[in-house]
Amino acid sequence: MTSPVSPDIVRQLAPSGTLRVGINLSNFLLVTGKTGSGDPVGVAPDMGAEIARRLNVPVKYITYKTPGELADMAGTDTWDIGLIGAEPQRAEKIAFSPAYCEIEATYIVPAGSPLKTLADVDKPGVRIAVTARAAYGLWLERNIKQATLVGTDTLDSATDRFINDKLEALAGLKPKLLTDITRVPGGTILDGHFMTVQQAIGTARANAEGAAYLKAFADDAKASGLVANLIAKHKVIGLSVAR
Repeated sequence: MTSPVSPDIVRQLAPSGTLRVGINLSNFLLVTGKTGSGDPVGVAPDMGAEIARRLNVPVKYITYKTPGELADMAGTDTWDIGLIGAEPQRAEKIAFSPAYCEIEATYIVPAGSPLKTLADVDKPGVRIAVTARAAYGLWLERNIKQATLVGTDTLDSATDRFINDKLEALAGLKPKLLTDITRVPGGTILDGHFMTVQQAIGTARANAEGAAYLKAFADDAKASGLVANLIAKHKVIGLSVAR
């Protein structure tokens, strides 16, 4: 995908002449730092920069504290492409590429918990701490039938709520849970995953040609080794190239 891009695609994806890339700062695997000028650094910013390079336009990062805030701005002419977990609720307003990388989500349970498997968690009386509007939180909203979700605003506040209120489970991305488990003496990370967050590239649904281009870009980025190279470049543990 190094050949010139049609002017129609450039006009759809960068109507201002600059590609405005929406970035979710709370995803610690995809955004691992920032430059001296404050721009985000990591796999997601590099993916956005590569798309801008291929479109032959400058890049500008539009940052958000949470994925929900980024998704809320879809179609408002605030960002042109957004790098975010692809979820059905978000797809109502955003046309997503195939996933370019994925992250496993599972649970921590406290010491002595009777919950031994993922299936054990969705039972009456089980309270699950979760970051509201995260991709895995949206999945749990659709799929949990008997347990109760206890939503918080941030990753760390979900962990605090789990610990302080002695909840039965903490949902999260496995790499973050590997850190959080140090705060839960005797706690266990349940084997397997209840879902994988599919990180994708989105644009407004009206941008049909632009969306088709992003689909082709995501496929190429995986097949060419670009995504794998970016994961290695930023030394990210727990992030996999999507299948």
